[in-house]
Amino acid sequence: MFDLAVIFGGVVGFALGLTGGGGGVFAVPLLVYGLGIAPREAVGISLASVGGTAFAGVLPRLWRGEVELRTGLLFAVAGMFGAPIGSYVSTLIPETVLLVMFGCLMLVVAWRMWAKTRNPLLATGVCVTEGQAAHDRAACQRDEDGTLRLTSKCAQLLLLAGLLTGILSGMFGVGGGFVIVPALVLFSGMEIHRAVGTSLFAIFLISISGVASSVASGRELSLETTAQFLMGGLVGIWLGGLVAGKLKGATLQKVFATAVVLVATFVIVKTIVL
Repeated sequence: MFDLAVIFGGVVGFALGLTGGGGGVFAVPLLVYGLGIAPREAVGISLASVGGTAFAGVLPRLWRGEVELRTGLLFAVAGMFGAPIGSYVSTLIPETVLLVMFGCLMLVVAWRMWAKTRNPLLATGVCVTEGQAAHDRAACQRDEDGTLRLTSKCAQLLLLAGLLTGILSGMFGVGGGFVIVPALVLFSGMEIHRAVGTSLFAIFLISISGVASSVASGRELSLETTAQFLMGGLVGIWLGGLVAGKLKGATLQKVFATAVVLVATFVIVKTIVL
């Protein structure tokens, strides 16, 4: 059991380090089907281990200047309010319906991310709609040096996306990186590698709220399993960060999209067929 928990934690950490998200998506299935842990407890363990792993992963990226703190805080603050809401909503909707909706959302996210790799301007950090007519522009714009223009409309969009991320975190026990990374790239024009670092920062803060909500609701949280998962996650996120640094932005996005499709397919098939 100990070896498996560490190995599974390493898988989750590697996914976080490589793509800035997806760790929690892998964590819950591994905990439930690999370690035989009850789903409700798996949610809390997932959030705690993913949050701790994300914290370790974001530190070196902060040092390298790969985190947009202002943008990440907008996401995180909204997400911390959304996590308790998601935890409550999950008790009102049948589990099968939630899982199917979750899988469909992941497929949409993967498709959008893959489509964006065809645009050569994506990796520059400059919003691809810069200089176009006002009605063709995205809500968030960037200057030529990549600095985000944080207008009220842009802030509202990022807060809304952060709230959605928090709700998903509370409902499914995920850090929300699979939503944060595409949202940062698609809505704010952020370069993929900076989006990964900023996502890890937001995941850490959102996970704190998610774990607190889980514990407050009376769900069990095995500290031993969490520590083992986290131990493997720390090694995995370091390895994932090394691999991510050697990949181009478009390649990294395709890896992310492919992983999301695979997990989404598993979730949908497992829910509907089995």
